[in-house]
Amino acid sequence: MVFRLSTRFRRFDGLFLFLVVFPTLAAIVYFGLVASDVYISESRYVVRSPEKPAATGLGLVLASAGFSNANEEAFAAKSFVESRGALQDINRRGEFTNAFTASRISIFDRFDPLGIAGSFEDLYKYYLNRVRVESDPTTSISTLTVRAYSPQDAYRFNVRLLEISEQTINRMNQRGRQDMIKFAQIEVNDAQARARNAAVALAAYRNREGVVDPQIQATAQMAMISKLQDDVISTQTMLNQFRAFTPQNPQIPSLENRLATMKSAIRKEMGALAGGDRSLAASAVQYQKLFIEQEFANKQLTSALASLQEARNEARRQQVYVERIAQPNLPDAPLEPRRARGILATLALGLVAWGIASMLLAGVKEHAQ
Repeated sequence: MVFRLSTRFRRFDGLFLFLVVFPTLAAIVYFGLVASDVYISESRYVVRSPEKPAATGLGLVLASAGFSNANEEAFAAKSFVESRGALQDINRRGEFTNAFTASRISIFDRFDPLGIAGSFEDLYKYYLNRVRVESDPTTSISTLTVRAYSPQDAYRFNVRLLEISEQTINRMNQRGRQDMIKFAQIEVNDAQARARNAAVALAAYRNREGVVDPQIQATAQMAMISKLQDDVISTQTMLNQFRAFTPQNPQIPSLENRLATMKSAIRKEMGALAGGDRSLAASAVQYQKLFIEQEFANKQLTSALASLQEARNEARRQQVYVERIAQPNLPDAPLEPRRARGILATLALGLVAWGIASMLLAGVKEHAQ
């Protein structure tokens, strides 16, 4: 019995070495001697705007100060940080490439250690494994995490990426304000041009026709005609009395001349008021048309100016900005790799694999016997 157990144990020695001992030794060598220390710099920020409805949790706290979260802008900033454009920005002078190709970094962790995969796309894939932005949909807090092989590199790349996030939000603000105000300003410019043209047309008509306001002038002329008509009536009455009672009165010819002069004046004033193309009545039609056009243009200008002011106010209300909740930290100790955990995990997995393989082999051999 003992001999059979000893023989079976020797049969599984090779399997145990292959599945447990060798992987565990390799893990000890890698985690203990080869793997480079990973330093993690982390920062937290929230994108806020003055008017959007607040979320729950921290969003309610932020809203108590008159602000709320701006999820769309936060996701836009996240997308840009994880884009090729952000990599190009922080690698403008090769800083990112130099930081992750240093000789102190292990061959397993270094970028392009063999010199055969150094394209920008390869660098971008490597970048995405070192930089991560996570957004909490409840509080809209974004966490920016940068992993590097020196504390200084992790810190400076985190600072730079946070600045990029702020610049992205500022560019979105600027474009939004410009677009919102631009169209309102175009309307104001058009309204100003229409109001100016209407005023010029009305002034030119007044100068050409020699009238300031036909309605006022017509009122004055009607008053003059009314007075002349009163004078005609009184003169005619006096003339009739003289003819009836003193036909030889020497004042009769002068009264007749005066009466004829007043009637002629009335006909002239009536003709100027309502007769022909040059009359005040005809002038009033064209004047009223130009006057209404000017009034309408002025109202449009007033409305356009109000819309422009409202657009400016709305642009200020919709302005969003990045509020830093936690500044990037300069790590003083590596957080990865977790060496003991890695070694123990390798040992545990090896034992599980060895146990399963041993049971399968034992079952196969017993079945064969």
